Amino acid sequence: MLWSVVKIVLFICLVLAASYGAIFLLELEGGVRVVMAGQEFNLTPLMAVIALVALVIAIWLLLKLASLIVAVVRFINGDETALSRYFDRNRQEKGYRALSEGLVALAAGEGDVAMSKANRAEKYLRKPALTNLITAQAAEMSGNRRKAEEVYKRLLTNEKTRFVGVRGIMRQKLADGDTETALKLAQTAFGLKPKHEEIQDTLLQLQAQTQDWTGARETLNAKLKSGNLPRDVHRRRDAVLALSEAKDILEDGKSIEAREASIEANRLSPDLVPAAVLAARGYLEHGNKRNAGRVIRKAWSAQPHPDLASVFAEIEPDESPQARIKRFTKLLKEHSENRETKLIEAELHLAAEDFPAARRALGDHAEIDPDSRALTIMAAIERGEGAADSVVKGWLARALTAPRGPQWVCDNCQHIHSEWVPACENCQSFDTLSWRSPPATTSGSATGLEMLPLIVGAIENDSKDVLDETEDLPAEEAEVIESEVVDDVSEAKVSN
Repeated sequence: MLWSVVKIVLFICLVLAASYGAIFLLELEGGVRVVMAGQEFNLTPLMAVIALVALVIAIWLLLKLASLIVAVVRFINGDETALSRYFDRNRQEKGYRALSEGLVALAAGEGDVAMSKANRAEKYLRKPALTNLITAQAAEMSGNRRKAEEVYKRLLTNEKTRFVGVRGIMRQKLADGDTETALKLAQTAFGLKPKHEEIQDTLLQLQAQTQDWTGARETLNAKLKSGNLPRDVHRRRDAVLALSEAKDILEDGKSIEAREASIEANRLSPDLVPAAVLAARGYLEHGNKRNAGRVIRKAWSAQPHPDLASVFAEIEPDESPQARIKRFTKLLKEHSENRETKLIEAELHLAAEDFPAARRALGDHAEIDPDSRALTIMAAIERGEGAADSVVKGWLARALTAPRGPQWVCDNCQHIHSEWVPACENCQSFDTLSWRSPPATTSGSATGLEMLPLIVGAIENDSKDVLDETEDLPAEEAEVIESEVVDDVSEAKVSN
C-alpha cells in the first residue's frame, strides 16, 4: 500500500516537472535559427527541444536498422548472432523435451517409443553421447540386439562413452555364451574403470571360469583396494584362488610348488576344508606329521568334515583300530555333539568291532535325522551284533532311498557337487559352495524307489517265515530254500 502511494506521488511530481518545463519554454524569449542549403528555419525554444528529441530518436532507429541488416547478413553467412541463438534455444527446448520423454518411455518399458524420442532428440540436439545411450537401452528392451550392438559400437568412438560401449557389448557376449570375447571386453572395461564393482565381479567370475587364477587374484586385490570387498571376505576368496592354483600346479606334476601354494591357501583361510586337506597331505609327503595334524585340528575346530577325518587317519596309516580311537579322541572332543563327529566316532568303533560303543556313538541319528550314511552305519552295527538278515537288509533298503546327507551345495542355485570346486558348475558363481545338506524334495521318484523299504520289508517278513520253517529240514534242502528266498528279495529290489 505504501509503495503504491509512493509511485503515485512520483508520477504526479514528473507530470508537474514536465508541465513546468513546457510553461518555461513557452514563456522563454528568443528562439533557434537553423540555416541549411539556403533554407532558413526559425524555431521557438519548445519546438527546438522537440526537434532535438526527434533527431535523437531518428539516429537511434537508424543505428538499430543498420545492426539488424548486419545481423541478417551474418546469420546468412552462418555466424553466431542473436537470431541464431534464438533458433538454437528453440531447437534445444524441443530436443531436451524429446530426451526427457524418451527417458520416461524407457522407464515405462516402451522401447520403441524411447528409440523414436531418442532419434528426435538427436535431430535437434546433435549430442550422440546422450541419445545413443537411450537408443541402445531401448533397442535391448525391445529385443533389437543388432541395433543395440550397432549403437554400442558407435559409443566406442567417443572417449567419454567408450566404457559404456564396451560394457554393453560385453553383456551381449555373456548372454550369447561367448565367454572368450566377454573376458577380453571385461579386461578392457576394467582398464578403463578399475574401480567399477560390476566389471570387477564379472571379470573375476570369467577368470575363475577360465581358470586364470593369477589374474583372478589381481582382480580380487583391486576389489579390496577400491573398497568393494571386506578384508575378511578377501582373505577367504584369495585362499580359494590360491587353492585352485595349487591344484592346477599339482596336476602339472610340480608337487613342491603345489605344496607351497596349498600351505599359503591354508594360511589365508584355515577353515577352508579343501585347502586344509591339500596342505596336510603336502606335509605328509615330506614326513611332517606334526604340521599335518595341526592343520587338520585347526580346520576341524571351524567345521568337522569327513575329508579332514580321512586325512587325519592317513597320518598314522598302520595303527591299530584301538590306537586310532585313542588318537582321534582329542580331535573329536571339539564339536563333540556335532552330527559329523558322532558318525565318525561310530565308524571308528565299527572298525574296532566294538558294536555297542558304535551304537552309543550313533545315538538316535538313524531315527530322527536319517541319511544314507547313518542308516548304513546302523546296518553294519546290526550285522556286527548278530541281527537277522532281514533287519540288516531293512536298514540298507532305507539307506538306498534316504538323503545322502551333507554335500557341497551352491548357495546361489542349490546345485550339488560331488567334490569342492571354486566356481559353481551350474551358475558359474564364485566361492558359493558350502558343506551342508541340500534342500529336501517332496516329489516322488519316477520309478517308485521311495516304496522300496515297504516292499522289501513285506517280502522279508514273508521270507523270514519261510526261513523259520526250514530249521527242521535237512541241511541241503534248507540251504536251497534259503538261496531261493534271497534271490526273490534281490529280484524285488532290482525290479523296483
